[in-house]
Amino acid sequence: MGEKDGAPGGAGTGLPASIEAAWGLRERPVKGPRPGLSLDRIVAAAMAIAAAEGVSAVSMGRVAKELGASTMALYRYVSAKDELYVLMQEAAMGPPVALPALETGAGWREAISQWALAQRDVFHRNLWVLRIPIQGPPASPHSVAWWEQGLQALDGSGLHEGDKISAILLVGGFVRSEALLMSDLAAAVEARGVPAQDVMAAWEHTVNRLIDPVRHPALSRLMASGVMSDPDEPDYEFTFGLERILDGLDVLVRRRRAEDGA
Repeated sequence: MGEKDGAPGGAGTGLPASIEAAWGLRERPVKGPRPGLSLDRIVAAAMAIAAAEGVSAVSMGRVAKELGASTMALYRYVSAKDELYVLMQEAAMGPPVALPALETGAGWREAISQWALAQRDVFHRNLWVLRIPIQGPPASPHSVAWWEQGLQALDGSGLHEGDKISAILLVGGFVRSEALLMSDLAAAVEARGVPAQDVMAAWEHTVNRLIDPVRHPALSRLMASGVMSDPDEPDYEFTFGLERILDGLDVLVRRRRAEDGA
C-alpha cells in the first residue's frame, strides 16, 4: 500500500487515476494541514465503514469525518471515491497466499482448487468487497498477482492461453457468485433475527403448504425426499459446484492434449 519513493507523478502515464494510486505512481503530499493524515489511514477508515455499514455508506465526506479532517484534505491523497474503492479492494484482497499444489507439483486441478478456496476465504472475511462496482479487468497490483497465480496454477494442463483466461474467469466468477449468495443469505437470516435452521424450517413449511403434486411434481418429490432437511457437510454446495466446473475443464484439458498430441 505504501508509495514508491521517487515514483513519477500521474501526468503522462495515460493510466486511470485509481490504477496510478494503487501502483504508487503518483506522488503524495508529505506535508499538509493535518500531518497525521495518510493514505493508509484514509483507506483503513473507509474499510472500517464498509465492514460496519456497507460500501454504500462510504463517501469522502464520511471518511473525512471519521478521521477528524476536512473533505478537501482527503482529496490531497485520493482524487475520487472510485479511486478509494480500488484502494480499499486492494487492501482487503492482499497478495495471494502460497498454494501448496504449486510447490509440490500436485497438478493443475489441485492448484486451481486451492486458488479458488483462497479467494473465497478473502471474500468471506470481507463481504463488503463484493459490493464494490467492477470497473474493468483486473489492473491493480494485488488483483494482477491473483490472476498471475491462477494462470500459473493452469501451467502444465495443456490448455491454450485463451482457454486459461476463460477458465480463470469461469472459476473466479463462480467463487464470487457463491460468496455473494452466502452474503445475501446471511443478511436475510440476520434481518429475521432467528437461527438459520429456523429460517429454513419455516421455508419448508411454507413451500409444503403451497405446492401441488400435479402442478409441481418435481418439487413435490424433492420436498418429500427430506433432503432439504438433511444437514449438509460444511461447504458442500461450494465444493460440489467447484468440482463440477473442474470436471468440465478436465474434459477440455483431455481434448487439448489429444489435439496437440501430448
